[in-house]
Amino acid sequence: MAAFRAVICFLAISFVLHSSMHLSYAKKTYIVHMKHHKKPASYATHSDWYSDHLQSITSAAGESLLYTYDVAYHGYAAALTPEEVESLRQSESVAGVYEDTIYSLHTTRTPEFLGLDSGLGPWAGHSLQELNQASQDVIIGVLDTGVWPESKSFIDADMPNVPARWRGACEAAHDFDPKIHCNKKLIGARFFSRGYRMASGEKEAHSPRDTDGHGTHTASTAAGSQVVNASLLGYARGTARGMATHARLATYRVCWKSGCLGSDILAAMERAILDGVDVLSMSLGGGSAPYFRDTIAVGAFAAMEKGILVSCSAGNSGPTKESLANVAPWIMTVGAGTIDRDFPAFAILGNGKKYTGVSLYSGKGIGRRMVELVYNKGNNSSSNMCLAGSLDPAAVRGKVVVCDRGINPRVEKGAVVRDAGGVGMILANTAASGEELVADSHLLPAVAVGRKAGDMIRQYVKTAKNPTAMMGFGGTVVNVKPSPVVAAFSSRGPNMVTPQILKPDVIGPGVNILAAWSRAVGPSGLDKDTRKTQFNIMSGTSMSCPHISGLAALLKAAHPNWSPSAIKSALMTTAYTLDNTNSLLRDAADYSLSTPWAHGAGHVDPHKALSPGLVYDATPEDYIAFLCSLDYTVEMIQAIAKRPNITCVRKLRDPGQLNYPSFSVLFGKSRVVKYSRELTNVGAAGSVYLVSIEAPPTVAVSVKPSKLVFKNVGAKQRYTVTFASKKSVNPVSHAFGSITWKNAQNQVKSPVAFSWTRLITCTLHARAGWAGRTLWYAAAAAAVVQATFARLKALAVPAGETTALGHLALHTGAAATVASRAVGAPAAAWHLKTRQATTTADPRNVETGYSTAQKR
Repeated sequence: MAAFRAVICFLAISFVLHSSMHLSYAKKTYIVHMKHHKKPASYATHSDWYSDHLQSITSAAGESLLYTYDVAYHGYAAALTPEEVESLRQSESVAGVYEDTIYSLHTTRTPEFLGLDSGLGPWAGHSLQELNQASQDVIIGVLDTGVWPESKSFIDADMPNVPARWRGACEAAHDFDPKIHCNKKLIGARFFSRGYRMASGEKEAHSPRDTDGHGTHTASTAAGSQVVNASLLGYARGTARGMATHARLATYRVCWKSGCLGSDILAAMERAILDGVDVLSMSLGGGSAPYFRDTIAVGAFAAMEKGILVSCSAGNSGPTKESLANVAPWIMTVGAGTIDRDFPAFAILGNGKKYTGVSLYSGKGIGRRMVELVYNKGNNSSSNMCLAGSLDPAAVRGKVVVCDRGINPRVEKGAVVRDAGGVGMILANTAASGEELVADSHLLPAVAVGRKAGDMIRQYVKTAKNPTAMMGFGGTVVNVKPSPVVAAFSSRGPNMVTPQILKPDVIGPGVNILAAWSRAVGPSGLDKDTRKTQFNIMSGTSMSCPHISGLAALLKAAHPNWSPSAIKSALMTTAYTLDNTNSLLRDAADYSLSTPWAHGAGHVDPHKALSPGLVYDATPEDYIAFLCSLDYTVEMIQAIAKRPNITCVRKLRDPGQLNYPSFSVLFGKSRVVKYSRELTNVGAAGSVYLVSIEAPPTVAVSVKPSKLVFKNVGAKQRYTVTFASKKSVNPVSHAFGSITWKNAQNQVKSPVAFSWTRLITCTLHARAGWAGRTLWYAAAAAAVVQATFARLKALAVPAGETTALGHLALHTGAAATVASRAVGAPAAAWHLKTRQATTTADPRNVETGYSTAQKR
């Protein structure tokens, strides 16, 4: 079976973690999915059974067993040799064995920007004081790099006793004393490192304490206490506070120097569920993977069943399409946008041209004088990127250096310039980053500029006889227009796992966010940065995720009986798509109009979300019916849903039939797609809603009925929407629209994405020993916009014969190379190879790609 998707990125873009670990051990960590219902009666607990089961194939079971899971997953994590893995795969009690891999992190003013200040009066009948009081019973769990408990953001002044239902704890370590470091605000602090230690062998101190800064930043963003006069070295000065200021926090450290292991994450999610959290905030993720192979998706399903909303960052791989992480429909997937605060800086060239950018530099500048300006002065072809060791000190000493953005971290480029003797840096965007500007706390005077300005500056350096520049810094400005703007780095749809589910769900503040920081690391995150600060400014979907987690806590406080899907629906259907100039949201990559593939339903609006009028609700059984529509095997669904008797008697005819607050319509073989939805009234009794439709000229949309009447609170009404691709119009690759239910009090809006696709089929040449195996493949080319992982048929053919594998949905006219991600062959020794498969001009035909298996 393929490897369990356990690689996590910190979704804060300020830092880069190592994407791989150098394994020096014969053993690797695997997650073993057990057939839960097969436990012999002689065992008192499943944990006892798992331990004995492992002991049957290894004499070192005590050392090999890392975790046992029972709530978030059915099985255990263990360090195993290839031979032991194969023995487990032959066991009748084992449903699957998955290799543990690495996930990464997705790395003040925002409360006012979101309307969370006390001067705005009641929120749908709730005063802010009432919400704050109610949120004292809400517990937010944060899976990240831990916490810096001494931060003022975690002071528990005036907070009542910890809720009696709390079952969590603070774990002691050499640098963490629960009696000193935990209180009525920070009520839990745990750490999980067994998988990491097995994979890396590193001797890092293991503790709940945050030595990275990322976890402290995200936790304080979600629920930090008010801290007056907060700033980063004078920037963004004001009162810092979290979204749910009075909510409780429990932190679970799962991320370390080299990343975050899926086995550790799954153990932390299980513990958080047992501890009793209400919201899980996870600013980390990997790439697209089938849900049963996605650690976060599996753990989030268990959390959702217990009424816990799981909020995850969408990723920082934008503006590339199909780059989303955390796309399971039971997860709140959060993209990033800007706020109306900026940190302007400028560069003036010797020709008199002035270019405005951003910076958080706080030291002594180069003064009001012109300094020689250089570009691409180094020892190799990468000197334009200012990579480590690439600059020639003799050529840059005493000069301002232009560095192209990309490859290495932005702050590291400044350190490279400083170490080579440069006195300043102009960080110039390239096409990949467009016009997006992210402010950083550089070690030397530095200004970041967009692509257009960067192109002109580069051209000036190349053509001027004696190019010079000087820099200035403008501090902090607010009420910036337009805002919000979708961050260029925010990962984009469409959803690669299930294209019929539109992702991301929403965007929230994620650019230049001020929050608490760890004193163990400088604000740049570089080892050579000796500065210490209580707060830092960071950007990434890592920052937008905890904003939504905190808002979800406020909604949970106001509506304690709402399900996670109802809370998610409220945040989505009330989101806005107009900026503060009353214009449609724009994309920072090139300032073109944004689309739902970038912003989802739009930017969250906390006030409206508290009283959405109607919600799209979904139960665990609805999600199981959704999983059945993906043609997963029973074992695959059981890995997610942990039910012993799944039959898929109730199966959605199409994954898009899930009762979701948005629509993603794929026109493939059929020109007509029909979906039904059910709305639940959470507003006033007797509410009446009329439908409003926005559709592109290429699609005809009809909704029946067009009027919904809800006699009582809690009443439910269904409607059916028909999407028809018009024959008279040449279809484009994609388009967007919306369906909104309106009355005088509420607008319940759902975005719609349309895609025109083709199907492509692959074949596999069977090899000996493959009978009954389940294989997976995925499209790898950028041209494939609607590609998704597709389950290959279980092979039951003799060696030497050929069988069809399945299909991928491709955009009209797209060509793509189809390649495997992983194959479950004996001892994971085989790898699926697929030749180029190209759609033909006729949308009814495709050429068939031919696949072979080759030994690694």
